[in-house]
Order: sequence, then structure tokens, then C-alpha cells
Amino acid sequence: MTAIDHRLDKSHGKPGFDASAEPALRIAPGTGETIGFETNDAVYAQLFERGSLDQVTAQINPITGPVYVEGARPGDTLCVTVHEIQLIDHGWSVYLPGTGALAGRMGDEAMARRIPISQGEAVLTETVRTPVLPMIGCIGTAPAEGVGSTIMPSYSFGGNMDLTDARPGARIYLPVEVPGALLSIGDIHAVMARGESSFVAIETEGTAVVSVELVQTRPLRAPRIETDDEWLFVGLGGPVQESINRGYEDMFDFLVLDHGWAADDAYVVMSAVAHSELGGPTGALDPDPLHPMTARGAVTVHRLPKSVLGG
Repeated sequence: MTAIDHRLDKSHGKPGFDASAEPALRIAPGTGETIGFETNDAVYAQLFERGSLDQVTAQINPITGPVYVEGARPGDTLCVTVHEIQLIDHGWSVYLPGTGALAGRMGDEAMARRIPISQGEAVLTETVRTPVLPMIGCIGTAPAEGVGSTIMPSYSFGGNMDLTDARPGARIYLPVEVPGALLSIGDIHAVMARGESSFVAIETEGTAVVSVELVQTRPLRAPRIETDDEWLFVGLGGPVQESINRGYEDMFDFLVLDHGWAADDAYVVMSAVAHSELGGPTGALDPDPLHPMTARGAVTVHRLPKSVLGG
């Protein structure tokens, strides 16, 4: 288990990404000190216990933080290394009427199921278990203007992207828009299918253990993720084709501008080995978390194998 130097419990939960929020912690980047962000899924427990959305009072998708990173300035890039995600012993699968790709099949009644987590597996049904693959659903810095939703849409600075690759071992790169960056994390998932058909995963409380650095990059227009084997470029926008185009453009610029490739070479290599997929369906504007939400865009993910970079 990873040692935690600074622990932020879920009492530091906030309803949005907000530059006016008082920092819960100040930290110097690049020291290797770890921060444990405890998250909160009380909304799903309430739905399970009370059986009706009308009786739910807890905040959906609160984010814990924010953390002020000393020296971070607008235009910088914050790199968040995910060391570990510690889960509690259960999670939730829920259906919120009107949400997700299966709303037309699930009807008008809410559903909530308690999912035991035992010996590294999520117990989905009496006969089906699956290994947990914990991930961070909602991560971001603070916006220069306004308050960013923790539900949708996703933003240039992060938000509720619901990407399975935001997992232990990953490095998540986030644009900085305000002094101190103001990093917040929430919405831990025990496991989630890519694309998130239901608009929820196996939601659970837990603690994301991370460290932070400031890194030298060109200013990013969207988050990106680095794993052992891949670079992942996040596309944002609506309609979905705009999201796809932007993600591919960022990958192309990464190869041509950052790594000195010829444009023709980048084009050919991407055509052969750069895969893309839909991420979370977080594209609607001004959602009400306790009423039907209609996604009008999508997060897209564009995968570049590190092997093409050599070295």
C-alpha cells in the first residue's frame, strides 16, 4: 500500500471546479509527496436506501480538494501521477431514469444495486464476477471563468471524463488556467466498461493516491494521459466528429511539433496504428443531476503506441 503524506478526506468535497474555492492543501510540485483524495458516493447509497430520486439529497459526483500547487501559472501543464486507488468493500450500480444509452430499455423506474467488492473482484450478479480495475472518473484543475460541472460536459481543464486509463500507473496531464492550478479529484470507479453505456460505472468510494509535477509542454488544449505503452489524446467537442478531429489533431501536433516528425510521416503512421474510441458520454450542457440528462457530445480517446517514438 502506498504511503500517503497528505490525506484529504471527503469532508473536503465540492460541487464543482471553482477558482474561488479555498484550497484544502498547498503543496510544492516535484517533491514526490503523495496526496490521498478520499471520494464520496453518498448519493448512490441514498438512492439504494430510499428508492426514489425525489428522496435523494446528497451531491452527485462531489470532488475532493482543491490542492494549490505552488508555482503553477496559466499556460503551464500539471502532471498527476496515479500511484494507487484504494477501494472500500462495496460499490453501486444504478440506473437514473432518462440517462445513458439504455434509457429506452430501462424505463422510468430508478434502480440501485449494492455491488460487493471482495478479493479483488466486483460481484455483479450471483453468477458473474469481474476483476476490479479502479480508475478516476472526475479529475481536473479550476477554470479561469465560471464553475465547471462535475457531471458534464468535460472541459479543456478536465472534469468528468470517465476514462478507464486514468488508473494506477498513469500520468494525467492537465492544462493550468489559474494560479496554483487547484487540482480536485472525485468519482472513483471500481470497474467500468469503455464507453460507459449506462452513464455510470461500478461507482464506489475510495482514495486516489497521487503526486504532482509541473512539466514543460506547449500549452495543452485538452487533457492527455500517458501509460507504460501508450499516449492517449482526449478529444472534446460536439458533435462527436468535432471531438474526434480535435483528438487526432492533438496527436498529429504531438508528433510533428513536439517530436519533429515530417507531416507525411505522422499522417501515414497515424493511419496505420493510431486507434480511437468513445470515452464517457459527457457532452450535454447545463445538466440537472436528478433529472434526465441527454448527452450531445462525447469524450473521445485517441491511442498512440509509444513504440513508434523509438528509444
